[in-house]
Amino acid sequence: MAVHLIVGAGMVGTTTARQLAERGEQVRIVSRSGRGPTHAQVERITADATDADRLSELADGVTAIYNCLNPAYHRWLTDWPPMAAALLTAAERSGAPLVMAGSLYGYGEVTGPMTEQNPLAATHPKLKLRADIWRDALAAQRAGRIHAVTEVRGSDYLQAQSIFSFALGKPLLAGRRAFLPTPLDVPHTWTSINDMAAMLVTAATDQRAWNRAWHVPSAAPLTIRQLATRFTRAVGAPAPKLATIPGPIFRAAGLLSPMLRELRTTAYQFARPFVMDSTAATTTFGLQHQPLDEALRETAALLGGVPGATVGTPKAHQATA
Repeated sequence: MAVHLIVGAGMVGTTTARQLAERGEQVRIVSRSGRGPTHAQVERITADATDADRLSELADGVTAIYNCLNPAYHRWLTDWPPMAAALLTAAERSGAPLVMAGSLYGYGEVTGPMTEQNPLAATHPKLKLRADIWRDALAAQRAGRIHAVTEVRGSDYLQAQSIFSFALGKPLLAGRRAFLPTPLDVPHTWTSINDMAAMLVTAATDQRAWNRAWHVPSAAPLTIRQLATRFTRAVGAPAPKLATIPGPIFRAAGLLSPMLRELRTTAYQFARPFVMDSTAATTTFGLQHQPLDEALRETAALLGGVPGATVGTPKAHQATA
């Protein structure tokens, strides 16, 4: 039986573990807290993601290693380098493919739809760091140090650590006005956690995916106003009421909140169209994104607004708006 090692038990790691377990695969999911989904096929392990020796021990004989880590934004420069190095060492010692849950940060500011061929041109230290982690891993593969590597890049998530969790969700479910620090009418790509997990599993198990990056199949871009309207309709909430937080107030709030302060680094993603093209993945693997309304109802469930909906293993998806 195949064994998969997932490092990181946040929403991406947990959802990936569930999808693999539902396929009958054995999963080891690693985190400092020992968290993870409760499932007969899932072994939850407490370990430090910077401990290369321990990760190498856990990676021995596995089918693939998944980097699903996501340190807090304000700790990227300190936390990411030792974790990325430990995972590279584990991949080198075990011979297992390394699959990385990536993002679009490495592209920096863009002027058109992003494909996997866009240059990784980010210059801000934190955003460039994400690009450097991929460049280092790919260089290790080309040098023969690791067997295979791939990076799966998604846009802003819908279900977790999302615009819904920090700004939109609870106000819209309660019929209150939601205040956002971004423009409301700029097209933006949004990614379902389920689709990120499905692409990670595909990248790990299909050799056609190895040694390059892939974009996660995602719904057609929507502005924040359009997304909020689609959300309230999907869950039966009142029509959305939205307002933009004035810049001076937002900057003042950032003095008290590291998370809000970090959002200024990626404000460019909402100032102009930020659109991801995932044609390569849909064409190569036949993957389609999760129906948007289904993903939005899951989002509401995570916020306590729609009982019974869960996040995990999606049905086979057909192309949908």
